[in-house]
Amino acid sequence: MTLVLVGFCTIVGTAFWIDGRLHRVDALTDYPERPLPGSGTNWLLVGSDSRQALSPEQEAELSTGGDTGDGRTDTILVVHIPAFYDGGHATMISLPRDSYVPIPGYGSDKINAAFTLGGAALLTQTVEQATGLRMDHYAEIGFGGFASVVDAVGGVSMCLDEPIDDPLAGVSLAAECQILNGPNALGYVRSRATPRADLDRMTHQRIFMAALFHRVSSPAVWANPFRWYPLATSTADAITVAQGDHSWNLAQLGLALTGSTQNLTMPIGSFSSNWAGDVVTWDEEASARLFEALRTGQPVPADLLPDPATPTP
Repeated sequence: MTLVLVGFCTIVGTAFWIDGRLHRVDALTDYPERPLPGSGTNWLLVGSDSRQALSPEQEAELSTGGDTGDGRTDTILVVHIPAFYDGGHATMISLPRDSYVPIPGYGSDKINAAFTLGGAALLTQTVEQATGLRMDHYAEIGFGGFASVVDAVGGVSMCLDEPIDDPLAGVSLAAECQILNGPNALGYVRSRATPRADLDRMTHQRIFMAALFHRVSSPAVWANPFRWYPLATSTADAITVAQGDHSWNLAQLGLALTGSTQNLTMPIGSFSSNWAGDVVTWDEEASARLFEALRTGQPVPADLLPDPATPTP
């Protein structure tokens, strides 16, 4: 009984210690016409291309390039966790960063421009208005933070069907099962040097996120203090969350994503070009059905899910 009590106190103490180190930002702000809460819980996960706190040596190691201007969103994921009474699996949706959507107060532009123009708050409002889903939580991580988290867990095992050779992303990976360290993992989720370019890139991001959460939840990490302590420290220092979000919310997200998840990219209507460059427009009818299903706690329409023959994590 004493050991159980000590273990419980250690877990609680660690959770509060991590919580106190998390960076926070006003990402979830109220505004007129904000969507009402729906069924389940929605997360907005953002990978930014911020180089803040990276030395020139680290920039070279991670092949981030020298751009140190306003941060942009390199990755945008909406994660829906169903309410316990709805059952089902968590759903992870990639929003193409070139999605051409209305940005409140700025007209229409690529969705990642919202982050540059107004930070986390404007990006969240843009996503909420475009999807009709109210975001309940927000988490953001930069280049360096992502690589440090991967290294803290000893790398992540990935099996690649095709090789990736991308000097711009600083990665050269063979078509085989391998352990990706921080720099290689960053290159893997950033690379567009594949047949379907950005579409493959978003698929790789979802697959890697699932594999990373599986690795974090494995006994090899959480039962090994030489793994979980560096992981806790790296995570706390690397992640920015919304005001009101806590380490235990992140733990709930991780738990939801360690199970079977539904992974999909936004239904695409068309690819085109305009004053903003190459842009993507969503399939209005399909995307409306997708977000209505999530908002009301209904299953995602079967025709919007990936082909069952497509490998998923």
